[in-house]
Amino acid sequence: MSDAPWMRGLHADTGYLLYRLGLRSGSLFNAGLEQHGLRLRHYAVMRYLSGVEGARQRELSDRLGYDPSAIVSLVDDLQRLGLAERRPDPNDRRNRIVVLTEAGRQLLRESEQDGARVTDSLLAPLDAQERRTLHDLLLRIAEPAEPAADGS
Repeated sequence: MSDAPWMRGLHADTGYLLYRLGLRSGSLFNAGLEQHGLRLRHYAVMRYLSGVEGARQRELSDRLGYDPSAIVSLVDDLQRLGLAERRPDPNDRRNRIVVLTEAGRQLLRESEQDGARVTDSLLAPLDAQERRTLHDLLLRIAEPAEPAADGS
């Protein structure tokens, strides 16, 4: 780490460090996904869809934190590539859900190996216990507990 005063100031700011790590992580993930014509946002949609039986676009927007118009574009891209498709919602035929195709599931399995390499590269300075601790802490931050019903 640099001893420059401006660098010490930035490195004292945890939010900035998280931001920089996010940029670096996103850049590395995007480089690996580029060969498939995808970006990290596509991967996030595919990962979410891999764990559900299908999702409305609004649900994808809410769960992933992306603007609804971005979700439309991302799903259009995935559908054009044959990785996802829109189907009638079995619970309400007026609506459509987005589901991962078998080709999408296969690509996701392949890209998970790329993701593991990126993660290993990013976390190389940490030992196994430190990686588990970091992961646990990030989960606590990323998914804060719901407020109690009594407001406490």
